Amino acid sequence: MSHNDLFNENDPFGLPPLEGSNAPPEYTVSELSHKLKRMVEEGFSFVRVRGEISKVTVAKSGHLYTALKDAEAVLDAVCWKGTVSRLSIKPEEGMEVVCTGRLTTYPGRSNYQLIIETMELAGQGALLKMLEDRRKKLAAEGLFDPARKKPIPYLPRLIGVITSPTGAVIRDIMHRLDERFPRHVLLWPVMVQGQSAAQQVTAAIRGFNALPADSPYRPDLLIVARGGGSLEDLMPFNDEMVVRAAAASDIPLIAAVGHETDTTLIDYAADLRAPTPTAAAEKAVPVRAELLALMMDTKRRLLSSIHRLLQQHRTNLQGLGRGLGDPKRLLETAIQRLDHLSSKLDLGLQNWLHRRSAKLNELSAKLSPQNLTRQVKDMLRILSGYGERLGHTEQKILKDRTVKLQNLSALLESLSFERVLERGYAVVFDDKDGIISSAAKTAAGQKIKIRFRDGEKGAVVE
Repeated sequence: MSHNDLFNENDPFGLPPLEGSNAPPEYTVSELSHKLKRMVEEGFSFVRVRGEISKVTVAKSGHLYTALKDAEAVLDAVCWKGTVSRLSIKPEEGMEVVCTGRLTTYPGRSNYQLIIETMELAGQGALLKMLEDRRKKLAAEGLFDPARKKPIPYLPRLIGVITSPTGAVIRDIMHRLDERFPRHVLLWPVMVQGQSAAQQVTAAIRGFNALPADSPYRPDLLIVARGGGSLEDLMPFNDEMVVRAAAASDIPLIAAVGHETDTTLIDYAADLRAPTPTAAAEKAVPVRAELLALMMDTKRRLLSSIHRLLQQHRTNLQGLGRGLGDPKRLLETAIQRLDHLSSKLDLGLQNWLHRRSAKLNELSAKLSPQNLTRQVKDMLRILSGYGERLGHTEQKILKDRTVKLQNLSALLESLSFERVLERGYAVVFDDKDGIISSAAKTAAGQKIKIRFRDGEKGAVVE
């Protein structure tokens, strides 16, 4: 019997006709597996399946093997290497996703499986749109501005950690700090998932910042951390009040929420984002051993530079010394010259004293009493002549000044208006004692005063 005789296309199950027997037909395992594969692929060529990822395995070939489950069933799934690179999310255990693809069977294990073409978080569309709208709103307020971000201290004295006290996160941070550079850590325990998590994280950030600046319990650096999880699990760190508290923190803050691919809104507001809590500890402190090695290397290089510089100066000094010659020989010449000048100075001083002494004797001979008496008499005679001349000159000047003053006084007397009044003239004044020099400046009925040589009289203008 040939392969084509085994199957009847009119029979939906592909059973061959039986002649004279009610026994079911016989199939090989491969034939039955092939038949079932074709039926499954034709009936479920395009499906969307929602479930929780229970395990993720990436083969050396790059293909991804996983399983989707719900409360009652499990469905194996495969995502080929070319499709894995195009997935919008990185599959992780515990994620609730919606996968699109086709069903097929795997004859080698007699099971069916889903060939994944696309994968997205369950309910991701509306949730991500809400988060994107919130991100744009907070960004427009300037909460994510890089200019607002504070530098992380190089070696903080005290690190404040805001996370769950029972999870692996705090242990990972402490372990990493002990490995790199042990520091004091102050834990503020909070819930990192659930309805009240956002309020607790906000209160912790504000509580650390409310500590006095001189308090020994005020941290130099804050770390807000939690492990990975689904988008819904990380929602407390997308809460608006948590983001605002992180942006308003006066203490530099590192956000370490989720795994490397997880991004929450607190990451944008924090002064620094770490992909994992362990990475946050690495960014918080330097490696002590590396720092010591750097200091020792710097010290060694500094000492080497000093020795090299001293040796260079010593060599230069020796070279200059060779160029200067023997100092004793230079001093011998100077000493000899000094002795020569000293002897000349003594001789010159003696000659100068002799010359001055001779001059003094010459002047002393000229200073006799008779000469001085004669010179005094001559000067007195000259002064007496000057005194007589000065007296005659003084009398002549006084006489000339007296005559000139008398002439000026007579001229002033002749020009006085009172002399004019004596000749029969009069002066007209208004009621304010102002002189009226023109008839045009008077008005009828105006009172005036007329001054004569011997007095004044009032009058009225007609």
